[in-house]
Amino acid sequence: MTAPTLARPPRRGTRGLRIRRTEFWVYLFLLPTIVLYGLFTVYPIIGSYWYSFLDWNGFDAVKDFIGLANYAEAIHDPLFWNAFKVTVLFTVVAVPLKVIGAFALAMVLNSPRMPWRGFFRTAFFLPVVTTTAIVGIVMQFVFDPASGPVNLVLIKLGLVDQGVNFLGSSKTALWTVIAVFTWKWLGQTLIYWLAALQTIPRELYEAAAIDGASSSKITWHVTLPLLKPFTIIITLLTIESTLHVFDLMLTMTGGGPFYSTQVLEIFIYEQAFTSTVPRLGYASAAAVLFGLFVFLIGLLQLIGIRAAQKARQ
Repeated sequence: MTAPTLARPPRRGTRGLRIRRTEFWVYLFLLPTIVLYGLFTVYPIIGSYWYSFLDWNGFDAVKDFIGLANYAEAIHDPLFWNAFKVTVLFTVVAVPLKVIGAFALAMVLNSPRMPWRGFFRTAFFLPVVTTTAIVGIVMQFVFDPASGPVNLVLIKLGLVDQGVNFLGSSKTALWTVIAVFTWKWLGQTLIYWLAALQTIPRELYEAAAIDGASSSKITWHVTLPLLKPFTIIITLLTIESTLHVFDLMLTMTGGGPFYSTQVLEIFIYEQAFTSTVPRLGYASAAAVLFGLFVFLIGLLQLIGIRAAQKARQ
């Protein structure tokens, strides 16, 4: 009777060969993404830094190196600073509207006594997945001073005698875009708050109710303190997303009237592509300055996330 033979363990060389084969296929499937990311993201970023030192219109073969002249011109350009001011104003107004408005909605939609919660969550999130350019074009018709439904309702209610040119007046254009932007992206911030509210144990609410705490006291002493780390992160994410409003602003107002809605992204686009004499070098310098501003916001976001982690600990 022969003794049973034990299976030999795989050799180290064979195992290493299998790992290398697996890594080969992983990198092979990642290669298209790496190539496309390099061509359409990394290369334009590096190229914009180089072009910012040139006097170039984007078409001529001659590219004159002028050093920091484009940056100096941007710093002394009143239109650049006007675009920067509009960008900051847009952010300062839109961020609180989104954060506070979404939080109030999340508190209502998170209540188990709220009927049709799923329906309302979907309804508020639906504009988020709608193409921004299409929203901007549709809103031009919605706010049309002659036949737009908004003006028709205002005239019917007797609030105005004639249609208001919401997008054609420098006094109302920016505020109108802010309102549309808030409505468009409110659902995204709402999802953030709903996810944050799910982390609060239901037992805490029940214990506070047993102790006789009112709804306002529960919100003030239970909900808000526990949501402090999430508040920092949600606010910073909202700030960063609000800085990118190019597609909506371009389709609704194009930066006008009289530069009242010309954010930095519109300013860069116009300098590079739509001006009488395109100035790709100058636009690249403005884009680099805008990128540094966004970088500072991202740095603030990193500090905020670390502060939120310490607060949770």
